[in-house]
Amino acid sequence: MAERSTAAVDVADNSGDEPLAAGAAKATADGVDTQNRQAADGPMPEKEGERASVAPSAAPELHSGHKLARRYRLEECVTRLDGFSSWRAMDEKLRRAVGVHLLPADHPRARSVLAAARSSALLGDPRFVQVLDAVEENDLVYVVHEWLPDATELTALLAVGPLEAHEAYQLVSQVSQAMAAAHREGLSHLRLTPSAILRTSTGQYRIRGLAVNAALRGITSETPQRADTEAIGALLYAALTQRWPYESDAYGLTGLPKGVGLIAPDQVRAGVHRGLGELAMRALANDGATASRQEPACTTPEELAKAVAAMPRIRPPEPVFTAPPEYQHTTYQQGSYGRPTPPGGPVAQTLAVTPPPPPLQSRTGKALKWGVAALLIAALGLGSWQLADTLLEHSNQSSDNQHQPTTTGDDAPEKKAPEPIAIKRGEEYYPDGTPQDLDGVPHTYDGDSSTFWRTRTFYDGPEVKVKEGLGIVYDLGAEQDVSAAEIALKYAGNHTTVTLYATKNMSSQTPVSSMKKIVGATSSNSALKLTAETPVKTRYVLLWITAMPQAGADDYTKPGYKQAITDVKFAG
Repeated sequence: MAERSTAAVDVADNSGDEPLAAGAAKATADGVDTQNRQAADGPMPEKEGERASVAPSAAPELHSGHKLARRYRLEECVTRLDGFSSWRAMDEKLRRAVGVHLLPADHPRARSVLAAARSSALLGDPRFVQVLDAVEENDLVYVVHEWLPDATELTALLAVGPLEAHEAYQLVSQVSQAMAAAHREGLSHLRLTPSAILRTSTGQYRIRGLAVNAALRGITSETPQRADTEAIGALLYAALTQRWPYESDAYGLTGLPKGVGLIAPDQVRAGVHRGLGELAMRALANDGATASRQEPACTTPEELAKAVAAMPRIRPPEPVFTAPPEYQHTTYQQGSYGRPTPPGGPVAQTLAVTPPPPPLQSRTGKALKWGVAALLIAALGLGSWQLADTLLEHSNQSSDNQHQPTTTGDDAPEKKAPEPIAIKRGEEYYPDGTPQDLDGVPHTYDGDSSTFWRTRTFYDGPEVKVKEGLGIVYDLGAEQDVSAAEIALKYAGNHTTVTLYATKNMSSQTPVSSMKKIVGATSSNSALKLTAETPVKTRYVLLWITAMPQAGADDYTKPGYKQAITDVKFAG
C-alpha cells in the first residue's frame, strides 16, 4: 500500500558539500550550487559521529520523461549522489514545475527521509519551502516539493559581491527567526549553507532542506541548535565580507588566510557594519571567536534572533537621484550664432552687444511718431467700446437667466443603486505555486456564514512578505459592470487589505501587473465594503489580499497573521 503525506522541505538541494561551520554536520560530494546544473565535488572531511555509516543502494535508474503517480513527469536530473537523485519535474495535473527527491525503498535512509518530510510538514511555516507529497510506492520513495524559479540562491548573490548592511540584516533576522521557530518544534536543519538560502523576487528569504536534506545524507548532530546557530553566523560573515569564515574555500567563496584563525569581519573588509560584524562573531563564538564588546555567545537560533531584535534597526539606503545637467545657453542665445567660438570656450567668450539705432531726429521721424501715437489712441478707444459691449451683453444674459425656472432635484435623473451580480464559480489564485485552501473557495459564495476559505498562518505581517499576495478569481458568467463588493471576514481588525482586479481569465499564470485595478480598501472590522469611482466591465474578478491582521490560534490554524473569508458579494 502506498504511503502518502504532505510535508515541508527544500527545493532540490544541489549545494556543493564543502566544509560547514565548526560543530555543524558535513557531508561528502554533492551537486553544484544551482537548481539547473550538476557538478560533482571530491569527498570532503566529516566530523566524527555526525554522519551515519551506510552502504547506499544504487540510485534508481530513471530518465527524463518518466512519470510518477501518473502525474509528476521527470524533466532534468539536477543531483545524483549517494544512492539518491533530485529532479526538476512537471506536475501535469496542476501544470506547474516541482522538485522531486528519489531513492530506492530499500535504501538505508529511506525511512528517515519519509519521517523527516512528515515531521517538517507539521511546522507549516511559509519561511521554509513546502513539500507537496511524500510517497512510498513501487519500490521507490520520493518527496515532491515546491520549485521556485524566480528565487535566487545566496550563493549567486555572494558571487556578485558582499551584501549591503540592510540586506545582511534582513538575511540574519529572517533566517534566525525561522530556525528558532523550527527548533521550538524539535526540528533542525544541519545543512544551512549559502545554497540552502533562497531570496525571492519580493526580497524575502526562504530556507530549503529543513530536516530532509540532512536525512538524505545521513547527517546527525549531538548539538543541533549550536550547529545551526554557527551556520547562520557563517552565512552572515560571508554576506558581510564575501569570504568563507574558515581556511578552506567553499561555495564559490575564498576562505580566510591560513594560520590567522577567525578574524573579525571589519578586519577582512573595510566598511563592514560594526553591529552586524559583532553579531556574526557571537554566533561563531563556539569556534573560538569572541565579540569585541564581550557580549555572550549565541548558542541557539532563539538567542541569535533576540540579539538581532535588540539591535537598532538598519534601514534600507536612501535612493540615489542623479541631478539633471545644468542648463546651457546655446551660441544662438548668447548672440554669437554663426560666429566661431574663441579659444577658452563659451565661458571665456566676451559677448558682442549691438548698440541700438539712434532716435529719428528728422521731420519725417517726428511725423511718424505722431502717427503711431494716434493709431494707439484709436485702438484703445475701439477696444474699450468692444469691452463695454461685451459686459453689457453678459449682464443681459444673466438677467434673463434669473427669470428662467430652475430644475429641481426631482427632475434630475436618479442615480441607480448597484445591482447584485451572481458568482458562477471561483478558483484560488496562487502564481507562486503554493495554494492556501483549494477546497474552501466555494465557501466564499455559498451563502453560509459558518463556512470559510482560510489562509495559512504567517509569522511576519501585517503585510504578506513571503509572497506577493493571496487571492481568489471569480467567474461572473458574462461581462458585467463591476463597481462594488462586500466581503465578510472571520478575523476582525484594521489590517486586511484587499484589492479587486479585472482579469481576462482564471489562470494563476496571469500576472497581477497585467490586470486592471477596480478598487482597493483596508478593513476596520470584520466586514469590508469597496466602491469604485467608475465601474469596470469584466467577467473575471480577482480578490487579492496583501495584508492581514494578527489572530490567535483556533481549531484550524496556529496564532499569527491570517484571514478567512466567509462571504463575497459583487454589485454593479
